[in-house]
Amino acid sequence: MESAIDEHLRCPRTRTRRVEDDYTPPYPVWSARADRAVTQVVMGYFGVQSLGAAQQGRACAALMRIARDFARPDGPLHHDLTHYVDAEGHDNMIAIAYWTDPAAFARWSATPEIDDWWQSEERLHEGLGYFREIVSPRVQHFETMFNTPDRLEGIGVAMGGVSGELQEHGYWGSMRDRIPLSQTDPMSPSGARAAIGDAPAPGRRVRIAGHEHVAMIRSGQEWTDTTGQERTLYLEEMEPVLREGMDFLRDQGLAIGCYSNRYMQHLDARGAPLQKSFGLSFWRSLADMERWAESHPTHVAIFGSFMRYVQALNFQLQLRVYHEVSVLKADEQRYEYVNCHARTGLMNGMG
Repeated sequence: MESAIDEHLRCPRTRTRRVEDDYTPPYPVWSARADRAVTQVVMGYFGVQSLGAAQQGRACAALMRIARDFARPDGPLHHDLTHYVDAEGHDNMIAIAYWTDPAAFARWSATPEIDDWWQSEERLHEGLGYFREIVSPRVQHFETMFNTPDRLEGIGVAMGGVSGELQEHGYWGSMRDRIPLSQTDPMSPSGARAAIGDAPAPGRRVRIAGHEHVAMIRSGQEWTDTTGQERTLYLEEMEPVLREGMDFLRDQGLAIGCYSNRYMQHLDARGAPLQKSFGLSFWRSLADMERWAESHPTHVAIFGSFMRYVQALNFQLQLRVYHEVSVLKADEQRYEYVNCHARTGLMNGMG
């Protein structure tokens, strides 16, 4: 077993872990590993927002254009295509892209064909909404966890490597203990979100500034390989409970510190749904996320259904689960929304 914190990121702790050094977790998990030369990554969420069947064709074409641009020089190492329906009934298709070199991302995004299209006034007048949520955590500021060491997801694919079995998991507080910054920093939030320029509203280009230590989580599952009892348990017992919790965060999350939540499904290159989904949420702080996870009825129900699921299967799962968690400095966040409704993403609750 090894620590979730890679060796070169360890330092003398001034803040203690929640478990003793001889703790043994109940089942194995792994973390993604990157080359030591990687000091910061970029996670880009490139969204297209539409309303109703009449706009779907144009929205799909816009998403495909964004995805084609990923093939340009300095494009991402990995990307996913995803979809969800938000609280206002709008379809949101998002291409999620990952870089391990912020300079490469900067060159890619400054490419005239990409930047000119994004900055064009046409984006405000063609009837679709667009957004870019770009977060660039330093390696000290995020962690990943997978229940299998193969077929990594998200930033794990871009990082390219995998750890041995981890010690810091299977207990409340393990998420925090896996983040290298937690060795010395409480990661407390300060400041508040702020609109730069125009207030959130349709027909505008709105930029939102994030504050210190906004927390973000992408937590997903793939049931492609499940069969028989396991598939039935997931689809009929576990997934409905998960969806209820995701809908709660989407619709009522602001009151407990969740700025935005999307329960998303992966799409293939032709736009057909895959048997993979994830929740993506932004929080005022890691502590707010932890409180929801440890004590809120919606997450207690999710955790309980998962434990019943794994115990019924004697911990022999074909279901793949993972997450990536970042605690973001203010300078690691850039959010821009073009002709989107005021509850979109980090604009939620600011309109």
